[in-house]
Amino acid sequence: MAVLYANANPANVTGMQRYGISGAGTLGVSMPAIRELARQTKQQLRREQTARHEVAERLWSSAVHEARILAALVDVPALVDEMQMERWAHDLDSWDVCDQLCGNLFDKSAFAWQKAAEWAGREPEFVKRAGFVLMTQLAVHDKSAADAPFEAFLPLIVREAADERPYVKKAVNWALRQIGKRNARLNGPAIEAADQILAAYPDSRAARWIARDALRELRSDAVRVRLGLARTEGTGR
Repeated sequence: MAVLYANANPANVTGMQRYGISGAGTLGVSMPAIRELARQTKQQLRREQTARHEVAERLWSSAVHEARILAALVDVPALVDEMQMERWAHDLDSWDVCDQLCGNLFDKSAFAWQKAAEWAGREPEFVKRAGFVLMTQLAVHDKSAADAPFEAFLPLIVREAADERPYVKKAVNWALRQIGKRNARLNGPAIEAADQILAAYPDSRAARWIARDALRELRSDAVRVRLGLARTEGTGR
């Protein structure tokens, strides 16, 4: 905490607020500085996972914005239980802490898939966002996962696509796009989900944006070529 306060930069806080990050409890410490502090902490406690976990809990409990990002970087996924995930998710009040937490810690926990599905149906804005960010991060990071669990996420994406709150709709869109870009087998079902969103919520601005933006990318030549779906001259595909 002393290092974080020593690296505080009030000018950065003003800039962060322009991107929708609350100034409450925010020091303005840069992400490179936070990542370096996380690296040093993990190095110092490399053989003491329980101590790392305890440090992460203390950092999170401080309610300091950057300390919570640091907590996500230093905690040990194997020691994260369901109760901790619920407590920390309940505390979320910023999209960047939400995304750092889901992408650096929660997506590697034993409860990631369960919480992605559960939180997608919760009402609090950042808890719901966390559900869809978890879907996104699992699609990117869990290379060994089968396709079926991702297909099971698609009805949840369709169900919640009419949520007009900016941080929710952006996460819903993000999850849909990442699932559809994961491989050729999931591209089609993701496109079908986007079409279902358009049909289900014709009067929702959020739903129209989510679906049309996703379709634009998932049907793009760049994505189709990367997934091996594009027509190639002379192959008959």
